[in-house]
Amino acid sequence: MDLRAIPAIPTPDRTDGDFWTSVMTMVEPAWSELDERDSFAMDDDVLDAVRPLAERISTRAQAYRAAGKPFDPALTPAPDVQLALLRALYEAKCAVDRLAESAATVAGRSGASYTQLGAAWGGIKRQSARLKWPHAVTKKPAGEPIPLTYAGGTAAIHHDIDADAWWYTATAADLQYAESEAVHGTSAEAIATATEFLLSHAQPAD
Repeated sequence: MDLRAIPAIPTPDRTDGDFWTSVMTMVEPAWSELDERDSFAMDDDVLDAVRPLAERISTRAQAYRAAGKPFDPALTPAPDVQLALLRALYEAKCAVDRLAESAATVAGRSGASYTQLGAAWGGIKRQSARLKWPHAVTKKPAGEPIPLTYAGGTAAIHHDIDADAWWYTATAADLQYAESEAVHGTSAEAIATATEFLLSHAQPAD
């Protein structure tokens, strides 16, 4: 994609007063298309992510550890080791589904349409996206919380019907908890504030 053909995208710093307004304003297009190299690189990244889990749950690997022996990579083709890898990949799929629901809900409640959600999810049709995430896009504020997962923490965005205002509860990666007042005029504003809290309490990288 030729970035020169895209309208200028604002890039404010976090200390700028319009930072969160800019963050919560939709950028079109939202992403550039992947090529084959990106897809293969993702395969490698997923394997790197699930291999430690597969080795932890593999009974063959457990036997080697019990015997005080390292797990030789030559054992990887064993059918039982591959089954443990398959189980680990299933857990990764479950994690992807949970994170996708969170991303779709936050995007939908912040202005994205089911057409846009479907396009992001591999190009599925608007109706299929609606069936997959039925509560992601609402015309009126929903009574149920909007889930948010970010920077290793989680949050829920709530709507106070009586005050017609939004607020959030959040537990960050460092286990710090926060609960805001119902003072935010829109769900997008509450999401932005919750995101800033989660980011400020993210665990430092190893």
